[in-house]
Amino acid sequence: MSVSNRPVLTQADIDTEIAERRSAYEKALANGAPPSVHPPRDYPPYRSSVLRHPKQPLVAVGGGDPEVVELHTPVFGPADVTEIDNDLTRQHKGEPLGERITVSGRLLDSAGRPVRGQLIEIWQANAAGRYAHHRDQHPAPLDPNFTGVGRVLTGDDGSYHFTTIKPGPYPWRNHLNAWRPAHIHFSLFGTAFTQRLVTQMYFPGDPLFPYDPILQSVTDDKARERLVSTYDHSLSQPEFSLGYRWDIVLDGPSATWIEEGR
Repeated sequence: MSVSNRPVLTQADIDTEIAERRSAYEKALANGAPPSVHPPRDYPPYRSSVLRHPKQPLVAVGGGDPEVVELHTPVFGPADVTEIDNDLTRQHKGEPLGERITVSGRLLDSAGRPVRGQLIEIWQANAAGRYAHHRDQHPAPLDPNFTGVGRVLTGDDGSYHFTTIKPGPYPWRNHLNAWRPAHIHFSLFGTAFTQRLVTQMYFPGDPLFPYDPILQSVTDDKARERLVSTYDHSLSQPEFSLGYRWDIVLDGPSATWIEEGR
């Protein structure tokens, strides 16, 4: 029993819950239900989602006029992004520890057209699986030469490019011995702060995929696969970094899953 007198959930408990919900989803598909790209906001295997998902209707801010909200939120432009913001390995005096990687892709709309001039931000753990954040106190080393944040504006063809360090997996307290697969958080700002979208990119072949309730909350197999990057040798830099490609589609049947409520 835990301190709060609730039973300690094991990975086996979470695996059973995930399997039950996947089975129910597959039965619904077999009965003619449409595929569900987005997970429910209250996905029980992801424990905190049950506690924090909205239970009341959303409240319109600024009288329902988005322009009123935008007058009091940050404004971003090309002058705010420097030439090294997208290279997380050059932001400090020394070299960061870990495997250098290149992450590149395109931001596209539902028709496959490029979305130009959009601000993409990323944040991630270091190679040891620790964030440079005061709330991350698990016993993995911090890297003084790696902060784990970057940003870039998409090009005319919708392309983006980051040079960084492959993040490590890390423990979290969803259940006993819970570990998150290596991932990079992506934030897309659109043309205003109120249009912000947030998602995550994963790496191919990670053995932690089946055990992660956050990734598994995306029940549809094809939608979940779209969150995983692909290794692209043409993006690898000789004697420097390995390359991964990940396109982001904003809408339509091939849309990339976006965290709702962001």
